[in-house]
Amino acid sequence: MTPFIKKKDIQNDWYIVNAENLVVGRLASYISKVLRGKNKTKYNPNQDNGDFVIVTNVEKLKFTGKKFTNKKYYKHTGYPGGIKDTTPYELNGKNKSQEVLRYAVKRMLPGGSLAKKQLSKLKMYYGDKHPHETQNPIEINFSKLSRKNSIKTIWAQIKKSKSINHKKKSN
Repeated sequence: MTPFIKKKDIQNDWYIVNAENLVVGRLASYISKVLRGKNKTKYNPNQDNGDFVIVTNVEKLKFTGKKFTNKKYYKHTGYPGGIKDTTPYELNGKNKSQEVLRYAVKRMLPGGSLAKKQLSKLKMYYGDKHPHETQNPIEINFSKLSRKNSIKTIWAQIKKSKSINHKKKSN
């Protein structure tokens, strides 16, 4: 049986993730686990005992495949024929690249008021700077947890293939 934790016994930690060249879905699933508190031994599904997560360089997140242009986010205005859709490409053009990660994390949390409270613990910023230095966040190097978590830049892949071809020609 899971022990019940009192509010005064809950300790929230702060984590920081650099999102440069990371895959959106993999990062969102990890963040949702931390926000819910599933990484702790005293996890209770009906309590908010999750941690705070700071994500920097949100504008440099990557999608695998053609999801950046083909994936659609739908919402409805409530009126007949009022369905609206948008893509990550359009959100990026409107300077709302934070919303891409927020949508992904929000849809991995259960619905309700507890999920809203947990989602408010997600802090996202453009660039490397953030105002939460005093909390001494623990840095998570997410790209080193698995090689599938990050996408190498196209230029690095091209350079690598050119160097391999150059070595073959010289031999």
